[in-house]
Amino acid sequence: MTAIFTHLPAAATDGGTPNTLSRRTVLGALAALPMAFHASTYAQDTGPIKLAQSTAMTGPQVDLGLPMHQGAKVYFAAINAKGGINGRQIELTVADDGYEVKRSLANVKGFIEDGSYFAIFNCLGTPMVEAMLPSVIESGLPFFAPLTGAQLARPKGVRNVFNIRASYADETEHLVRHLATIGIKRIAIVHQNNAFGKDVATAAKQFITEYKLTETAIATVENDASDADAAATKIAASNPEAVLLGLAGKPTVEFARAIRKQRKGLPMYALSVMGAAATLKAMGDDATGMTVSQVVPLPTNNTVPLVREFQQIWKASGATVEPSHMALEGYVNARVFAEILRRAGRNPTRSAFIDAAWNLKHYDLGGFEVSFTDGAPNASRFVELTMVGRDGRLIR
Repeated sequence: MTAIFTHLPAAATDGGTPNTLSRRTVLGALAALPMAFHASTYAQDTGPIKLAQSTAMTGPQVDLGLPMHQGAKVYFAAINAKGGINGRQIELTVADDGYEVKRSLANVKGFIEDGSYFAIFNCLGTPMVEAMLPSVIESGLPFFAPLTGAQLARPKGVRNVFNIRASYADETEHLVRHLATIGIKRIAIVHQNNAFGKDVATAAKQFITEYKLTETAIATVENDASDADAAATKIAASNPEAVLLGLAGKPTVEFARAIRKQRKGLPMYALSVMGAAATLKAMGDDATGMTVSQVVPLPTNNTVPLVREFQQIWKASGATVEPSHMALEGYVNARVFAEILRRAGRNPTRSAFIDAAWNLKHYDLGGFEVSFTDGAPNASRFVELTMVGRDGRLIR
């Protein structure tokens, strides 16, 4: 298996460069956290709980994969510094798939065949997750918190797949409802010509109809953005009052550039996966005023207890990059995983973990609640709107 591996028994890293945590700074930050965080008991000589992650540590979606990985590992490193969960360290191994389906499948095949991994954690991308699911479901390994809001990642009746983030349908409904509330009735849809984009488009069409609005046009953009200009021309010609974007990465950048030339002031509304720092930087002034839905709180909003906790641990880790929504989402995923592991007992089996996960109800992380319920596709339905300011930063 061709992969980049990072082992994290008790130390965090920043941007892929090893960085030793100061025990004093970590313990100081831990002292301010909820009691649930102090989930260690007596140490046992039974080895670490090993998690495996396939994600984009390089390639076109590195600005989603890397910060989410960093957010998870700062939490795991901090909790390991306190003795782990029920005396067990958590060890996270990451394999780089470059946001390529073939590589992600090879990674997951290796994880399953290895036999030592307790769970597969926080894999990135709708195409990758779609390809992984059959073998992961068959393996019985817990498949925890994939980074996708697609319905295909939420199979009914499957007990070893656990989604946390709100779905793309949840985000899309929130955006459409907002548009209806502010009196915008004519909405165009542009979406990527892949599983993610089609998922968003299907939801957008449904909710535009439900809220008695008008769909003026629908256009697609290929992953290489080669037809972004043509999509912008089609959207502009339909004379919408706003356009909803099911785009991420380069297609967002090129479509925004093209539509701004034709309809400079046209309001644009996008989903959380669009808001990576690199995408916003590449868009420059074209991003100003864009509304972006988010599935975790603003990582600078320290009125939220979860965010204050995250900021403390992020700072204690020695991270030099600014905290982001993606980093906070990785942190949330790690914290929820650790809480379920604590509830699964001192020597947890995968079966005990799965049972404990499905019994996790109304767990409040401090302004962010999760519940795993058979009838719900994801444990959280948290969605809030942010706007891109003139400096390219996301604000509320």
